Amino acid sequence: MKGKVLLIGLGLIGGSLALAMRRSHKDIIIMGYDVNKEQCRLAKKLQVIDEECVTIEDGAKEADLVIIATPVNITPSIIATLANCTLKENVIVTDVGSTKQKIVKASTILRENGITFIGGHPMAGSHKSGVIAAKERLFENAFYLLTPTDGIPMEKVEQLKEWLAGTNAKFLHISPKEHDYITGVISHFPHIIAASLVHQAEQANNGKNLVNRLAAGGFRDITRIASSSPDMWRDILLHNKDVMLRLLSEWRQEMERVEQLLHEENETGIYDYFFQAKETRDQLPTNKKGAIHSFYDLFVDVPDYPGVISEITGYLAIEDISITNIRILETREDIYGVLVISFQTDDDRKRAVHCIEHYTDYMTSFGP
Repeated sequence: MKGKVLLIGLGLIGGSLALAMRRSHKDIIIMGYDVNKEQCRLAKKLQVIDEECVTIEDGAKEADLVIIATPVNITPSIIATLANCTLKENVIVTDVGSTKQKIVKASTILRENGITFIGGHPMAGSHKSGVIAAKERLFENAFYLLTPTDGIPMEKVEQLKEWLAGTNAKFLHISPKEHDYITGVISHFPHIIAASLVHQAEQANNGKNLVNRLAAGGFRDITRIASSSPDMWRDILLHNKDVMLRLLSEWRQEMERVEQLLHEENETGIYDYFFQAKETRDQLPTNKKGAIHSFYDLFVDVPDYPGVISEITGYLAIEDISITNIRILETREDIYGVLVISFQTDDDRKRAVHCIEHYTDYMTSFGP
């Protein structure tokens, strides 16, 4: 395809989309706009975009495709701005927000002007943020949800998918209402639960450090998503308020069920509760990208001596393997420590295993 793309919002998602599109469409020109001018500068320097736009209006009038990659609370105002711009007749406008009903409703003003808007949500992310963390393969094999409304010609949807073909994502069509409920169940609500678990542990700590020390292992892992951006999750929850309230009500009923089982000392009921959860959990797809980004951790048993961390990271650097995080588990009492290294992809983790095994005799595993 040929043409011009206006990318509004030059963060991780927007930048990754730009790199993916450039991979499959060599002749496109990508224009970028961000209120953070440093992000614009970085995007141009990293060749994520070809041109910087001083205003949205400057880029919008030339664009064949407009991608809004801003926080969900800002997207409606961007749509309103676009509605007052002089746009090409055949332009497609889309977004990448993780809530859809309010955004699609706001897009009515575009459709009334004869402009095609197709809501979108690439279900992939990363531990890092900003355009500097952008990856052209971020969305590979991830689900990319599209929420075209009634009246949107299918050829427009197919055209958008062609623009985004370089993502190598799996496109699914879904209604805005169904989108918000499903993502509420598998992404938005789990973030509430993770945050609540952390709050509960902090209250139990009661000024002591023992709870925090013992929580450094599995507890830290199951609550990792609580480290996500508070700004982003505030906006998402407010945008998906009705679904969240419904899920919170259902969660209270679920906890009352568990409470009743405990009051009754119902051994069979408690066993069945965990058994059914295990059966469902074990049937979930493995090595698939979903609404919550995956964590690719490698656990390395290393001897406790000065310089061992720089030794390991040095070997990874030799093989050009990037890491996203590194930490030491403090729950082991023997002479070996456990180094936990996080990677962007499963492929990077597998390469790290071969690298460490090649240069050292340290034991590695995908679990503690």
